Amino acid sequence: MQTYVRVQTGNSTHYGICDGELITLLSAAPWDEGKVTGTTAPLAASRLLAPVLPSKIVCVGLNYHAHVAASYSADSAPEQPLIFLKPPSSIANPGEAIILPKQSERIDYEAELGVVIGKKMKSVSKENVMEHLFGYTCVNDVTARDLQKKDGQWSRAKGFDSFCPVGPWIVPADKLNPSNLLVEGILNNEITQSGRTSQMIFPIPALLEYICSIMTLFPGDLVVTGTPSNIGPMKSGDTVHVRIEGVGILTNPVAAS
Repeated sequence: MQTYVRVQTGNSTHYGICDGELITLLSAAPWDEGKVTGTTAPLAASRLLAPVLPSKIVCVGLNYHAHVAASYSADSAPEQPLIFLKPPSSIANPGEAIILPKQSERIDYEAELGVVIGKKMKSVSKENVMEHLFGYTCVNDVTARDLQKKDGQWSRAKGFDSFCPVGPWIVPADKLNPSNLLVEGILNNEITQSGRTSQMIFPIPALLEYICSIMTLFPGDLVVTGTPSNIGPMKSGDTVHVRIEGVGILTNPVAAS
């Protein structure tokens, strides 16, 4: 299956279409009508970068029933989506280290499905939102858990540099049904998180309808849809993986600052 990537080849950075072991380079981001250039690059000789450079990263908290039950109680599910923002500066590439800041004593991984916007969205009904999507990718919503509890709001806890690994590519929206995908978080070689997108409190169409009623979503923006239960801490020397059925595996090492 063809996927969309952003790669470094030599000293240049390009968006491209990956088909097996060969990348066909594009003139611009595919959601910005990037055209095929006729130039190719071998995947093995290219460095995969985060496949999006969004104007904003909109995340959803407490969106899996089991996660709510484990963190609070089964009857404390939010009545509306709980959204927050991560800064674009928090994005990390596939294979790039997640840096543990000195300000925190507990930093957790959170495996999540990411949705990449393909068309401008403002006040779009849930019946029509899916036609505005470009595709799906893996995201790790890294969180300084102690700072989240201390601050009472989440900007600092979610916003450190490297706290949003994304990738390794984007699967086109018309090639994947996101309604019942397996989402897993793997610490080193142990599966610690496992849930299906069918267990979301607010499915993707409802999430996007809610978000775009508040803020305009632009092509290339990233919506991160929540994490299954059993989030856990990382330490320097660990490797964390986000594995999503039909999408792929995002892998990042963990390092001290």
